[in-house]
Amino acid sequence: MFAASRDGVLPEVKGFSFPSLLGEKRLRDILGPFLTLCIMAYFVYHIFQGERGLLAWLRLQQKIKEDEIVLVDLQSQREVLERKVYLLRPDSLDRDMLEERVRLLLNFARPDEVVIRDGAPERKK
Repeated sequence: MFAASRDGVLPEVKGFSFPSLLGEKRLRDILGPFLTLCIMAYFVYHIFQGERGLLAWLRLQQKIKEDEIVLVDLQSQREVLERKVYLLRPDSLDRDMLEERVRLLLNFARPDEVVIRDGAPERKK
């Protein structure tokens, strides 16, 4: 059916060849937009996903809000403790604060006082 020519190349059969089946021009016309679409899809995906994407940024903003709430709470606790420490310093000693701490740490009470325990003793740190 197919006979080789003298130079060893098969003769082209009329009506069938690979480039003419799809059409070289048609292949180029499809390949360019397809590759462009693939590249665009890659970048659009990574705009939303990934460690620097939009969703990661939203999670980070939420974490910052939560941590700011914790920070405000810790700052208020620190201020309370600083006031208590200030009242116990020798240059600004407050007798009421000193008496409160002595009673709490040494379990002292006057004979005419009634002690009511709440069940949760203060931890020593």
